[in-house]
Amino acid sequence: MAACTLDAFLNTITETAAEPLRRDCAEIVRSLAVAAVKIRNTINLGALGEAFAAVRGTANADGDRQRDLDVFADDVFLDAVRKTPVALYVSEELDNPVILDRNGTLAIALDPLDGSSNIDTNVSIGTIFSISPVIGLVDDQPIATFLQPGNRQIAAGFFIYGPQLSLVISFGSGTHIFVFSSRLGTFVQGYESRTIERRTNEFAINSANYRHWEEPIQLYVDDCLKGTAGPREKDFNMRWIASLVAEAYRILIRGGVFLYPADARNGYSHGRLRLVYEANPIAFLIEQAGGAASDTVNRILDLQPVSLHQRTPFVFGASKEVARIARYHTEPSFIAERSPLFGQRGLFRA
Repeated sequence: MAACTLDAFLNTITETAAEPLRRDCAEIVRSLAVAAVKIRNTINLGALGEAFAAVRGTANADGDRQRDLDVFADDVFLDAVRKTPVALYVSEELDNPVILDRNGTLAIALDPLDGSSNIDTNVSIGTIFSISPVIGLVDDQPIATFLQPGNRQIAAGFFIYGPQLSLVISFGSGTHIFVFSSRLGTFVQGYESRTIERRTNEFAINSANYRHWEEPIQLYVDDCLKGTAGPREKDFNMRWIASLVAEAYRILIRGGVFLYPADARNGYSHGRLRLVYEANPIAFLIEQAGGAASDTVNRILDLQPVSLHQRTPFVFGASKEVARIARYHTEPSFIAERSPLFGQRGLFRA
């Protein structure tokens, strides 16, 4: 049987969706896919391309330094959705939402180029997107639409520009992965639906920040690093790519858990990743693959955003591990007696 193309998959969504918004989502995803190929072609030029110019003197809405490639990607995706049912568009690079079509049914929030600090080092980067229904588009006040909890998303996904150009997508019924075929000139389904194992022996965190973490995160990592001799009674591998899409893709393919907690550094007290256009879409994809996602304690998709570029701590991946991390925060009576007699102990042994 021939592999399913993205177009055929989206046709199925269009034909079977009882909800018109899902059909509109399919049209938007088609446009995003075309734009992603254009972005990939530009990225492949590397330092030979004009979009790889030095970091700009300007900062985006979130205070991060912009590169020409960030702005280029934002412009390409904004232009791509102008002729789709998108009413509102917002991205990391914009201070406020753009009203595209007052008769549109959907709103899209993007991180046009996630991991762009890794561009020069040839690490995988990507584009993250979230598609939600429009609410309250009254009196030119479009922000309310983007302050819905993530559980209102109709679809979410990301493109990853790595050894392969891949699209990870969910319309709320499983998480599917498509890989771009240069020979066919289209995306072809590589994985019909992913399932993240509930348990894992691999975690991803930037351990250089250990001294800044809250105690529950320190204790969780300590217990993992003790390996077979510690309370977890198994050895763990530790990973850190510093690219959210690359970390998420790895977990979808082979399992694991990712942690980007809040910490004591200036500007990190509420976490670092953005809730609306990073954590919400990734959490949607992870949950649809059987995983879990939290802010270390609360389900990400139930959080009520209070601002467009709001930050959040973010933990996602294997559901048992995400739940264990929450217990380190909420049930201190289960965290480790640490005495010379008993040694360090963690939560209930898995």
